[in-house]
Amino acid sequence: MKTSRGGAPASGASDMAHIVLTFEDNRLASALFGQFDEHLALIEQKLGVDARARGNKVEIRGDQAAAEQARRALDHLYERLQGGSEIGSKDVDGAVRMAIAQDDQLYLPTLEKKGRMALAQISTRRRTIHARTPTQDAYIRALDRAELVFGVGPAGTGKTYLAVAHAAQLLERGQVDRIILTRPAVEAGERLGFLPGDMKEKVDPYLRPLYDALYDMIPAEKVERALAAGAIEIAPLAFMRGRTLANAAVILDEAQNTTSMQMKMFLTRLGENARMAVTGDPSQIDLPPGQKSGLVEALRVLKDVSNVVTVRFEAKDVVRHPLVQAIVEAYEAEATRQREAGPPLDR
Repeated sequence: MKTSRGGAPASGASDMAHIVLTFEDNRLASALFGQFDEHLALIEQKLGVDARARGNKVEIRGDQAAAEQARRALDHLYERLQGGSEIGSKDVDGAVRMAIAQDDQLYLPTLEKKGRMALAQISTRRRTIHARTPTQDAYIRALDRAELVFGVGPAGTGKTYLAVAHAAQLLERGQVDRIILTRPAVEAGERLGFLPGDMKEKVDPYLRPLYDALYDMIPAEKVERALAAGAIEIAPLAFMRGRTLANAAVILDEAQNTTSMQMKMFLTRLGENARMAVTGDPSQIDLPPGQKSGLVEALRVLKDVSNVVTVRFEAKDVVRHPLVQAIVEAYEAEATRQREAGPPLDR
């Protein structure tokens, strides 16, 4: 890829830029721009720049900082295409978010200021996932280095999906022998005996989000074989007591619905060469009134324990439909308003 910049800006427009990018592979350039230049249109919408394609070139005009962000995003996406990946609108959105984060200096020393973006990624045989927000980047890196990682925050931020993807990566690379997925079945009070079928059939409805993520990472037939062989295991949280989980990637989802006793029991199952990821949203606790959340307590109790990493997602990290982010923000604003207003007066 070649980059050129226009001449000196006109007087009074010192903050404006004109960047021309040339991509050597016409086929990849077409994929980069998107059908009917939809990817460029998304960049225009997100950054407020003008991006126009001409053959294998694209001209970017606009605010200097925004134009540089567009350049870095397109550069990163083109490199991914050169590596054999496919890109869609969600990938473009993620690249733009990360380019903006570089200038905002949110954190991540791995991102070179004003240079190329070095996004954390998870690779399985079926697909490669790149971080789409700075928090996702920090989360993936935490999963790589820490034995116990808490990923907490609102729905749609990718905390469970990325944890499952990382577990699949560890299994494929032979770094663990099995994946164990667990989740509290609060709706059934974890008394599952009255439900029809074997144990797998009883708890499947509660573990469906974890399965969906697994099938994205590993072909369905391999998932089924791994389940039959015990390389992938499902287990209701109540059935984890008394076990030692060694050589395994263990994921506890919806952890906000664990009791203090359940959470302590789960965390103390950690064995040799095991990795644990605990995900949950403290704002969506379904426990009976007055029951303390084991997740909330664990975050407080373990905050100073070494090799335990907590990554907190926010509404701005939502990577589902844009409306989901707006919904999360609206609920957070209402919760803030109610806290500031104080308890209602008796009438």
